[in-house]
Amino acid sequence: MGTILIYEIMGTAMLTLLGCGVVANHALAKTGGHGGGPLMIHWGWGLGVFAGVWAAYKTGAHLNPAVTVGLLVSGADEYAKGIPITVGTTLTYFAAEMIGAFLGAVLVWLAYRNHYDQTEDQATVLGTFSTAPGIRSYGWNVVTEVIGTFVLVFIILNFGNTPVDLGPLAVALLVVGIGASLGGPTGYAINPARDLGPRLAHAVLPIKGKGGSDWGYSWVPIVGPLIGAIIAGLVVLMGF
Repeated sequence: MGTILIYEIMGTAMLTLLGCGVVANHALAKTGGHGGGPLMIHWGWGLGVFAGVWAAYKTGAHLNPAVTVGLLVSGADEYAKGIPITVGTTLTYFAAEMIGAFLGAVLVWLAYRNHYDQTEDQATVLGTFSTAPGIRSYGWNVVTEVIGTFVLVFIILNFGNTPVDLGPLAVALLVVGIGASLGGPTGYAINPARDLGPRLAHAVLPIKGKGGSDWGYSWVPIVGPLIGAIIAGLVVLMGF
């Protein structure tokens, strides 16, 4: 369990540091990458996944409770390095993913501390930590997250059926593709830890004029990805 905690915390922190970091670079005032646009964000998140997977490679690099749930539901006996997929290891992965996501967001704040002070718009500040919908419609926002997460988890579960180790680059490119194709409506959390951990960091950090953390929406990027992961796991369990 200790190995899972160490590597998954490191990997998820790396993912969140580079992912939330690219959003901060795009959105915050007076940064070198200000206004870089959505493609910069998609590639930044993809490369964040790439780095995170390498950092947590020894424990399978779940980095995402949705991936962990998908593995559990799919009936996998083990995923990587002989680590069994059980309720106990699943809960350990959950804890590590949440801690790592929180720490990664704190590191982003430290890196961009002066730029947060120069950014007055509260929604922009929150957007560097957590996701928000372009059009707030909770039911449809959930549907978007379900679809995006299904794609992520279903493809990851099928990587194990290929004759070669596709590795971190394949997962990174998959995330870039999901962001570019399905990221517009909700900001594609597709990962409960990626959204909730940084949202908690936003809530507790002493950010100048930060405003609220939009807890009314926070359940959407948790429930949607978990539903998508369960569906993906069941589809794989049925042999597809």
